Amino acid sequence: VQLQASGGGLVQVGGSLRLSCTASGRDTSSEAMGWFRQAPGKEREFVAVIRWAGGSPFYADDVKGRFTISRNNAKNTVYLQMNGLKPEDTAVYYCAVGRPIMSTLRAHVSYHSWGQGTLVTVSS
Repeated sequence: VQLQASGGGLVQVGGSLRLSCTASGRDTSSEAMGWFRQAPGKEREFVAVIRWAGGSPFYADDVKGRFTISRNNAKNTVYLQMNGLKPEDTAVYYCAVGRPIMSTLRAHVSYHSWGQGTLVTVSS
């Protein structure tokens, strides 16, 4: 499966952005679709994931209440609505597809396909 992410950009503190990631090559409705991010000099970290069609979303603690993940299975697309952005949200954001079990939702090794990344920069 190929993933194409878009929607990153430069935004001021407190602003909003909406990331999109569209999968092609096969139907991903039975798989989890998630977002990770990697800031300069840091390891890739989990942001949010939504499991198969109708599944519950899960969030990292530091984005809970500010970010919302959703998916449109008809379009094979996952979204990440980011509100209340902070400078520490600055990173390259990657979408991913996989079949993690509950205990491995936050582990990047649980995902088999990755998008190319889209840069989000939050300026103060």
